[in-house]
Amino acid sequence: MKYYIIAGEASGDLHGANLIASIKKKDPRAKIRAWGGDLMKKQGATLVKHYRDLAFMGFVEVLLHLKTILKNLSFCKKDIKRFAPDAIILIDYPGFNIKVAKFAHKLGIKVYYYISPQVWAWKKRRVYTLKKVVDKMLVILPFEKSFYDEYDVESHFVGHPLLDELSKVKSVNKKLFVKQNNLDSKKEIIALLPGSRKQEVSRMLEVMLEVVNMFPDYQFVVACAPSLPEEYYKKLVGDGNVNLVFNKTYQLLQVASAALVTSGTATLETALFYVPEVVCYKGSKISYHIAKKLIKVKYISLVNLIMNKPVVKELIQNDLTPENISAELRQMLSDSNRQRALLEDYEELRYLLGNAGASDNAASVIISDLKKSI
Repeated sequence: MKYYIIAGEASGDLHGANLIASIKKKDPRAKIRAWGGDLMKKQGATLVKHYRDLAFMGFVEVLLHLKTILKNLSFCKKDIKRFAPDAIILIDYPGFNIKVAKFAHKLGIKVYYYISPQVWAWKKRRVYTLKKVVDKMLVILPFEKSFYDEYDVESHFVGHPLLDELSKVKSVNKKLFVKQNNLDSKKEIIALLPGSRKQEVSRMLEVMLEVVNMFPDYQFVVACAPSLPEEYYKKLVGDGNVNLVFNKTYQLLQVASAALVTSGTATLETALFYVPEVVCYKGSKISYHIAKKLIKVKYISLVNLIMNKPVVKELIQNDLTPENISAELRQMLSDSNRQRALLEDYEELRYLLGNAGASDNAASVIISDLKKSI
């Protein structure tokens, strides 16, 4: 069968790659075209567009790049028509993917949404559109299944794909990691995870780096996104005493004592490695004020959303200052009772996410459904 998969950022590329591997196990003759990244290409998909050309964050940024986005959408529709897939599989990236879902539905192509848009947080009206144009929602957060059930949308909780990815991670020898990456063997590590998109990395790293000199007894290491060049990070970091590592985020988290993490999937990844973290987020002033009016959730981090309580500290917009980060980081590093409570919450979080196997579960649902319609 023929599959057309669309992911618009780094995490989508990762989960899309794992899904492709699972699809190929169950359908060895599968032909796959994809919008994604190097990981999806490595699994054998024909890459149509790379996510580095698609990832625009914030309301203002999207408006500034609207011409490019519309051009991409037009190209995507033509490409889908030419390829004539049996199934369209959409991975998050809602502003673009919901438009594709509408188009594919009109053509009579089966549409599966793997990793739901956060319609439970904002633009809730989108759930009615999803109900009309998506055949099945394949959700990865435990509360999403209940949400879609309320609206009679067919959904399947397949588990969280991060658990699949983490199950493949090899244990790191800390001494070896420190040596290989030219780190200081006498200082504990604080990881900086500033995101994967150019706009957010520059914005988040700027404020994170202001904390470095407040912690002379620690060393700070930036987990760099593979989609951005090394020179870009070196320019942001300058000649300061901050180290960079590429394609080693999971290894870095295994050896870190704490982390400063930009809101997104990385907050969950950090928690699943049992690393104390401060969640950071800062957007443009206009984008933030628009988002504040539209988004109707108590928390921005996946950790707190899933647990439905403030497990990790969130510093958002004006609260994201070097002084606030420093105060939170110091307490987190020194308070053993807080560390113990945090680790207990992380254990419960892992339990709520279910067992590994999300990619296989999602592939099984898609292929089984397609076979029924043949």
